[in-house]
Amino acid sequence: MEDRENVTPIGESEIFLKFNDKLSEAAKVDRSILLIGERGTGKELAARKLHYLSKRWEQPLITVNCAALPPSLIETELFGHEKGAFTGANVSRKGRFEEANGGTLFLDEIGLIPLEVQVKILRVVEYGSFSKVGSSEEINVDVRIIGATNADMKQLVKEGKFKEDLLDRLSFEVLFLPPLRTRGEDIMLLAMHFASRMAAECGRETVPSFSDEVVDQLVNYRWPGNIRELKNVVERAVYRSQTDEICEIELDPFQNPFEIDDEIEEADVEEQSESNEGSELKTIGEEDLADFNENRKNFEIEYLKKALEIGNNSQREAALLLGLSYDQLRGLYRKYKKFL
Repeated sequence: MEDRENVTPIGESEIFLKFNDKLSEAAKVDRSILLIGERGTGKELAARKLHYLSKRWEQPLITVNCAALPPSLIETELFGHEKGAFTGANVSRKGRFEEANGGTLFLDEIGLIPLEVQVKILRVVEYGSFSKVGSSEEINVDVRIIGATNADMKQLVKEGKFKEDLLDRLSFEVLFLPPLRTRGEDIMLLAMHFASRMAAECGRETVPSFSDEVVDQLVNYRWPGNIRELKNVVERAVYRSQTDEICEIELDPFQNPFEIDDEIEEADVEEQSESNEGSELKTIGEEDLADFNENRKNFEIEYLKKALEIGNNSQREAALLLGLSYDQLRGLYRKYKKFL
């Protein structure tokens, strides 16, 4: 059985503490709960906390990720099947409802359950009974259902994709998980937690700190992937860092560095073309051609210096002033750091 302490979420922000107060109160009432939140907000952790704070905490907590199952298999996964019910059913098998008897069944991505399966779930909620696939024998169970989704459930009802009767019975309480961007100080609290765990995993004796610039990035980023995305960003930065201070993070690991060079060159060509419109090209002698690389270097250094000066040495501000991405600016900074 899982340690109840392992389901304690991390956070000190007011909005997060209010959510946890609501969750703790809802856990005491033996009714179905619906958790709604963006991807990566910790819906499964919230479901585990609901279970372990309830009177069912000593009984099974069974999790089903409905997004990971083909629609044709969800019914047999939830309700089980009898031997010979379909091709390949060589033995009788219990379903998740039967395994969760006396405890809690967590249905993640509940909005993806097919309508025909929703009918059988509704019967379980109303009467506490169901039959396996390929059987007419009724099985009685006592199960608390916790559903989770990032979908608009009312819209799914309007579109005919979710039964309104079932939604009514699953939504005794509806809890909305706060997205990470609303949680303020929790961002760095979580970042340090993930950094500490990754440092230990990498065998490091100290936990790296974050530079002021990186803290600014972490706090002001919108985090569309929420806690899961923050975890990846921080852990990636820790394992890559060779010092005790993290001065650089990568928010988008899919940004192709080779495409960046092409974008810069295309932008340079376009800018040069625009600047030459309506004016004569400067006459360049053969002896001047050898100075191209040196002149370009000096040009980029001067622009970088000026942008950093105006941006109060903030690389993020400098990138905005120059019309570059943060990663592009960082590339130039590393290239010319000794000249700045």
